[in-house]
Amino acid sequence: MANTSDISRGMIIKLDGSLYTVVEFGENKTARAAAKVWAKLKGVDNSRTIEKTWNSGDTIYPVRVERKDYQYLYKDESGYSFMDSETFEQVTVSESLVDAPQFLVEGQQVSVLINTETELPMSVELPDKIISKITYSEPGLRGDTATRTLKQATVETGATVMVPLFVNEGDVIKINTKTGEYVERVKE
Repeated sequence: MANTSDISRGMIIKLDGSLYTVVEFGENKTARAAAKVWAKLKGVDNSRTIEKTWNSGDTIYPVRVERKDYQYLYKDESGYSFMDSETFEQVTVSESLVDAPQFLVEGQQVSVLINTETELPMSVELPDKIISKITYSEPGLRGDTATRTLKQATVETGATVMVPLFVNEGDVIKINTKTGEYVERVKE
């Protein structure tokens, strides 16, 4: 068993029958009372974000999770299909388990978190930044880079991203998959 001194960022714990990832944690100490450990938790199998406080030394229930490399294959009515890069086993997950499905491209490498107790996928994470080509964008004005004005652009996956005015159709850009924001233009 683990206790509150074992909490670390990114750890997945079982709490009230649900799984949560530790986003942030800390300890509050007072002169008279026992220390308290607090954590900000994000739901793995639900979309809730909660804060939880324990007395120092309380038991917590961590869940062992494996991170495996998978390749995105296709999407159909049953969900998103991925293939294990080593064993070639295929797994299909629902859209709610994929962190940024609008940026998935066939053949793309992703990380799948697998609960070792149930051997079921818990979530699918794309790389932090991906490179994508713009398929449609209104033309920008030359030299209009003094302000941080943005316009809509559609990338090859069909997702819409806000980009600076100087970015045009056919340009290749880097996108942050966590926020969906433009990062920079990439030279081919």
